[in-house]
Amino acid sequence: MAKAVTDASRIRSAGFPPVAGPDARVLILGSLPGQASLAAGRYYAQPRNAFWPIMGRLFGAGPELDYAARLRRLIAARVALWDVCASAHRPGSLDQKIDAASVTPNDFARFFADSSGIARIFFNGAAAERLYFSLVRSELEAPAARIETLRLPSTSPAHASLRFEQKLAAWEEVRNAAGR
Repeated sequence: MAKAVTDASRIRSAGFPPVAGPDARVLILGSLPGQASLAAGRYYAQPRNAFWPIMGRLFGAGPELDYAARLRRLIAARVALWDVCASAHRPGSLDQKIDAASVTPNDFARFFADSSGIARIFFNGAAAERLYFSLVRSELEAPAARIETLRLPSTSPAHASLRFEQKLAAWEEVRNAAGR
């Protein structure tokens, strides 16, 4: 279970394990769970985050379902879910508050070895993409280092420059890549 650890001057947040089935085709990467997600022990728990409403429209994995059912729907759709950071110092939930020097990335070499069917990586916003390319991609060996990537608009309520329907249209690419 992930948790936020507080010391005198910093908060170190630790993420969740990946959600992936044996036949996953696509991987959606966030940066690091926010405080609402850490408190709830689940991905994208902030109620105003558009992630689950978008997953509902794309894969029937919407917020009206319980969390375990949503994850089962994503797995059935061959969609994996994870974050770039295993842990990092970040006060609050904003990606720009992640202390890049404190980031411990997740073990992507192992993940891709176990999930060799991943053909496409989608980043939930710019921070996930930046962290992946600066901390992970150069450490990977082929074929994982050559997996095609695409940054999508962040589903975070902090990124309100696009309306829901605009975000949904961009995220359609995930359904296409998953083969659904």
